[in-house]
Amino acid sequence: MVTVLLSFVAVAVGVAADQFFKMLVLAHLKPVGSIELIPGFFQLTYVENRGAAFGILANHQWLFVTVTALVCLIMAGTLIWYKAHTNLTRTAVVLIMAGGLGNLIDRVRFHFVVDFLHFQFFPPVFNFADICVTVGCGLLILYVILYSDTGKPKGPKRYAKYAHYNRNRNYRMGG
Repeated sequence: MVTVLLSFVAVAVGVAADQFFKMLVLAHLKPVGSIELIPGFFQLTYVENRGAAFGILANHQWLFVTVTALVCLIMAGTLIWYKAHTNLTRTAVVLIMAGGLGNLIDRVRFHFVVDFLHFQFFPPVFNFADICVTVGCGLLILYVILYSDTGKPKGPKRYAKYAHYNRNRNYRMGG
């Protein structure tokens, strides 16, 4: 129960951090539009994203609000009732929820998401919540790739019995 509570506290901290950054952006970056921090590489650019990633499906806020709310409810349910979480899966769920809720707040409050991070080699402008969702999804994919259904690591140990067998056999080299 304590782990579940700490997970929700971590979600709240992530949402608060996202909203704090966006508050600063609205107060200081919106009036100027863009500030180049590392010339030719990184800048802060104020963007009102009315769509999903890369601005797709612009002006369909009801869809994004509904889907995001549903995903966050499912994630909250897994934090509460799923008993086989590892640190990796719990961290992934917390990050996805924090990012989803951060952007959900923007969509309900402003009818767009405040984006502001812009690496010039990567065209889309994004925000802290987007980073949380992306890293969280990456961690879930990593978990699926590295761990079996039992939660035990996949990899060399899986084939250890064959290595042991081959190591103890005498092979003749040559003809």
